[in-house]
Amino acid sequence: MTALFDFWIAHRAELARLVEQHVLLVLVSTAVAVLAGVPAGVLAARRPALGRPLLFLANVAQTIPSLALFGFLLPLPFIGGIGPRTALVALTLYALLPIVRTTVAGLRGIDRAIVEAGVAMGMTSRQLLWMVELPLALPSVVAGVRVAAVIGVGTATIAAAIGAGGLGEYIFRGLAMVDTTTILAGAVPAAALALVADGLLAWLEHALKAGRHVGRVAGITAALVLIVAGVLAWPAAARPAGSATVGSKNFTEQVILGELLAQALEAEGLAVTRRLNLGGTFICDRALRSGDIDVYVEYTGTAVSAIFNERVPHDPGEALQTTRERYAALGVTVGAPLGFNNTFAILVRGDDARRLDLRSIEDLGRVAGRWRPGFGYEFLQRADGYPGLIETYGLKFGQPPAAMDLSLIYKALADGQVDVIAGDATSALIDPLDLVALDDTRRYFPPYDAVPVARTSSLLEHAGLRRALDRLAGRITAADMRRMNRAVDVDRRPPADVAREFLARQGG
Repeated sequence: MTALFDFWIAHRAELARLVEQHVLLVLVSTAVAVLAGVPAGVLAARRPALGRPLLFLANVAQTIPSLALFGFLLPLPFIGGIGPRTALVALTLYALLPIVRTTVAGLRGIDRAIVEAGVAMGMTSRQLLWMVELPLALPSVVAGVRVAAVIGVGTATIAAAIGAGGLGEYIFRGLAMVDTTTILAGAVPAAALALVADGLLAWLEHALKAGRHVGRVAGITAALVLIVAGVLAWPAAARPAGSATVGSKNFTEQVILGELLAQALEAEGLAVTRRLNLGGTFICDRALRSGDIDVYVEYTGTAVSAIFNERVPHDPGEALQTTRERYAALGVTVGAPLGFNNTFAILVRGDDARRLDLRSIEDLGRVAGRWRPGFGYEFLQRADGYPGLIETYGLKFGQPPAAMDLSLIYKALADGQVDVIAGDATSALIDPLDLVALDDTRRYFPPYDAVPVARTSSLLEHAGLRRALDRLAGRITAADMRRMNRAVDVDRRPPADVAREFLARQGG
């Protein structure tokens, strides 16, 4: 607990910024959901034939996993892209269902005698809605807003995966570093925000049920208008003119490489916007194609197999040439390799390897029937991942593979939760956790040379971008990458400091 407080104190300015972003994400998305959901609920209550499709669509939006929804929205014009805009659309969709449902329930729960009395007094349908039905249904609507806000606080942590900011940045950063303190630094304030939102809205709901509602409609409406207007001034959504945006995937090595690119660009005098710790390969690729980022580091094998869905040549030179040709057709330039090959490594516990004499992936055939594998989400789906591995080596595991985040997979193996994993050859956790990489005797895994990929238009716009990439070419060995990964994952050092020291040792 002391370490957590020390972290908050040391990062108090950053923490305040992330809390502000998180709160604004929830407030704006919930406000927009209220402005759209209440009219939809009124329509659904008064026109059941139209209400059923509306409720169905709201239900469908609620069932889509958050990261999948972000993936669907990213390439869309106007509402997609990296940053808070996409996150706000997704959070609004998630907030709609409870608001629509409670509005319908509140209107249908009104005593019909009251409505009939209003009709008998000569009220029009509109007067009846605004003067009788909505005021009586308001406590129910607020209950829906309460549920939507609490859901929004939790879901907004995922928004960091697409560069939207918020407390999820600490959570993703901590997962990448396997650092409990950093994870808690984001999770605890997010939980506190959820409790505060729930408490405030519970008080408002109780007050409305007790009849203390003078001026409530005017006050709530004014607040909603101010909240929605506030998004226009959100600094997180802005991209400084003339800056270059650097992205990275959401694991330690990628964050370090992103920092190396960013600091090399800054040394060339360029202003840099960092969009690090984005989701996996596909989110970074879509961000690059759409212009939300200008450059990030990819791996040749990943690009050819996962992005372009082709077989990866086993010759490194051919893999690089194929990567360059495919990207060129998209207006993307592939820089010179950085100097290391981060291919997959099939890892087992050192004790098991020594006890069972496991030396190669072929040797797994003797124990696969009793073992449970664990793999990252992408590895399970990729053409060069799990399906091809078991086919090439004829492996038949006794249990289906456990799917988990890459940042958790090494510890899961060391703790005995799984028995074999696919890790990175440059991972810093292999030696400290006493893991053993099995030989790929059938050369299943192709080369994964790290290469910077940049928008060609950005290279033409920023001369310093090309110079920075050229200065990094061939400068990072596999041993260098393992040392930097270890400095972050094991020694708990900030990736920015590790990158800065490496560049200083390299003379730039």
